[in-house]
Amino acid sequence: MKKLSFYSITILILSTLTSCEAVETVFKAGMWWGIILVCAVVVILLLIFSRGKNS
Repeated sequence: MKKLSFYSITILILSTLTSCEAVETVFKAGMWWGIILVCAVVVILLLIFSRGKNS
């Protein structure tokens, strides 16, 4: 049943979006994940270095 709903959603998205819109959506999502991951790494590094100074 899960595969059927996954395929149904995929077909719906592919039929409503043109190829350029689909690619644009994928790259926007990828860009935001990249920004979130970079911010998370910076925060973790700042926490590690700030704890090292206090010791």
